[in-house]
Amino acid sequence: MLISGDISSLVIDALLCRQALEENAAIACFYFDFAALEEQSPAIVLASVLKQFVGGLGRVPERIVKAFRDRGRFVGGPKLRLSQIVDFLQDITFSRPTFICIDALDECQPRHRVKLLDLLNQILQVSPGARLFLTGRAHIRSEVEKHLAGRAETRSITPTRSDIITFLRAKLGEDTMPGAMDGSLEEEIIQNLPGAVSRM
Repeated sequence: MLISGDISSLVIDALLCRQALEENAAIACFYFDFAALEEQSPAIVLASVLKQFVGGLGRVPERIVKAFRDRGRFVGGPKLRLSQIVDFLQDITFSRPTFICIDALDECQPRHRVKLLDLLNQILQVSPGARLFLTGRAHIRSEVEKHLAGRAETRSITPTRSDIITFLRAKLGEDTMPGAMDGSLEEEIIQNLPGAVSRM
């Protein structure tokens, strides 16, 4: 699924987490931060997802324990290989319902995004209980559909002018320096910004 805007965190909190509780499913989330793009490789993303899943297990699978023991034999031991991370994720997601949520996928560097989508597809191929929830701007829709090989159902969500104005008024109401802006500047923002956002 591909959507944009602040609605993604609402969906994750209100729908996926609730569904995960009802189904005794595991849920892991990763948010791409445009300010830290170089540090967000596929290995880092999937290692974060794996860590979240393992943290929710009653018992850590022996294969994962052994891999970390082997790493620990050396000072500053080698990190898990990407193939190991994918393999462990396939094991975990095969044996129970799981949701992997990746927010702001469009912020992922294109070279990393292609690799990440291919790896997620590998997980889906062997894990019938795994589900992905991806959010991003519309320009990556075809890329998601291509790399997930028919396993993606996309939805486009566009805010209305009223939605944008409501959001702006709420944010302006949280201003910690209310005296810095007069009423006319606030009204100018409310009048002009929604049109600019809808053209993005």
